[in-house]
Amino acid sequence: MKLTWFGGTALRVYVGGEIVVIDAETAPAVVDRGELLAGADRVLAFGDAIAVIDPTAWRPEPVGRAIDEPLATDVFRIGDSALLLAAAAEPPLVLLGPGELPRFGRWADGGVIVLLSAREALVAEVTAMLDVARPRLVALAVDEQTLDLVIEEIAEHLGGAGLVSMEPGLALEV
Repeated sequence: MKLTWFGGTALRVYVGGEIVVIDAETAPAVVDRGELLAGADRVLAFGDAIAVIDPTAWRPEPVGRAIDEPLATDVFRIGDSALLLAAAAEPPLVLLGPGELPRFGRWADGGVIVLLSAREALVAEVTAMLDVARPRLVALAVDEQTLDLVIEEIAEHLGGAGLVSMEPGLALEV
């Protein structure tokens, strides 16, 4: 899995052999649209009509055999501005935009969570999320001021989860 944040809520994700671009229109004007959209298999926005699921009841698909046809990456809406990307043999990827945090199921243990928006209640929400789920990694794609506050406040609640700050234009391999 490879994540590249371009600013705003614009994110390019390579997961399950596919390139999925989220919220390309929110990228700053200095971002080369060709670079952001090059080779994309899907281009989505948080506001698009995407299948909605109950995240407390969802379970990942079992990994298929190598001889079987490869499965595509599934994209689900799990909240107002929260997406779940699921691909075989990859940890579940949750992208959290500016809306409320969704509820999480047991699948979130070992998942990757990307916070793409600095909300007023961000620290409280992330702390509550970490009390319920034990993700493998929490990636912060927010401005520097918010980043300093969030890191200070949530570090003690990580419980073994990794915490990383994303830099616009630089890829993060998970």
